[in-house]
Amino acid sequence: MVDAESCQQMSQYQLGTEAPWYRGREISEEQREVFRATSVRSREAKLKALAGEAPGSLHPVNVPALDPANLMPQVGAHGLTALSLFSGGGGLDLGFDAAGFGHAASFDTLEAAGRTLAENRPDWEVHSGAEGDVRAVDWRAHKGADILHGGPPCQPFSTAGRQRGEEDERNLLPEFVRCVLAVRPQAFLAENVAALAGPKFAPYLQSAFYEPLMGRYHITSFLVSAHEFGVPQIRRRVLFVGFRRKRDLERFERPEATHHAPGEPVERKEETLGARAALGLPDTGIDALAPTLRSTLTGPRHTTSILSSASAQRAWARLGIWPNGVAPDRDAASAFPAANGDFRLSVPDCGLLQGFPESWAFHGATYMSLGQIGNSVAPPVGYAAALAVARALHGRRWSPDI
Repeated sequence: MVDAESCQQMSQYQLGTEAPWYRGREISEEQREVFRATSVRSREAKLKALAGEAPGSLHPVNVPALDPANLMPQVGAHGLTALSLFSGGGGLDLGFDAAGFGHAASFDTLEAAGRTLAENRPDWEVHSGAEGDVRAVDWRAHKGADILHGGPPCQPFSTAGRQRGEEDERNLLPEFVRCVLAVRPQAFLAENVAALAGPKFAPYLQSAFYEPLMGRYHITSFLVSAHEFGVPQIRRRVLFVGFRRKRDLERFERPEATHHAPGEPVERKEETLGARAALGLPDTGIDALAPTLRSTLTGPRHTTSILSSASAQRAWARLGIWPNGVAPDRDAASAFPAANGDFRLSVPDCGLLQGFPESWAFHGATYMSLGQIGNSVAPPVGYAAALAVARALHGRRWSPDI
């Protein structure tokens, strides 16, 4: 196991400007002064709101129309167990749990993520902090798990970052492979940003992922979009699914979309709610899927903004939703209106837009909760993939007990 000092250094690499992968943006002193002034005004407005001196709320506390739990009907236990790596806020863990899988153990370096998992599921075995660092685990103790799942850090491959791939020390894809080879589960599922499956990383993926597993596992991969499973967000990811037995891969069928995007009817599929409708906001005549939520743990500073790009900023503005300064809860969001009058998001709202049920509580400071949300697999996506794997392992005639 790694010691506390190593864990602290790892956290600094994840969040601090001293991280080797961080490169500050070059801006003029005039631009820097504008940012400083904006920050000061925002802080003053927030302090007034907390003191009850802000103008009356422009938005009442919202009551969401979407309950993501309805997208994941609980399946009865069917005897298969799942081991979770890079568990974060629990997107895949929750999806597999709802799909009837027993829980073997969860691993993540963030202490707050460990608290999130342990407090939502007190009976789970959760390893976080130093003991959650997968680089130091002897996986022989976890042989017997039927499926291994996880989303290795995506920052080395994301188009939103610098795409340094194997040169980025946050790249832990080889650790996922090491665990698969040690545990030898019946199946595995790995999730990452779609760019990992693109031509830029094809040689690396071949050498670091496919070749070490070749001859031991039969692997397929495919792209999924979260809105295809009822999640009101633009979120495209790649899933890699491997089976120890070839016949299980032959039985595997990639999860079929259950929903279609707002305003794009597809026969026999339900419409995914737009972001405003899902959050229970008044109808303004304009609604759409939310832009991809950014993880607040990917930058050099603690932030409460889930804004991912300039185009996303324009999309949020059209929706009348403010993506910066996310509040810890809905009461605080209502009490602290955005200066432009747009609806201010809260942590529960962001969780909902990611597909987490209201009952799933996140722990840690606001930026830490948002980081867990933004880094997570959308639970309904994990649920659909988990059911597809269960059907392959049990046989096509198996029917989930819902």
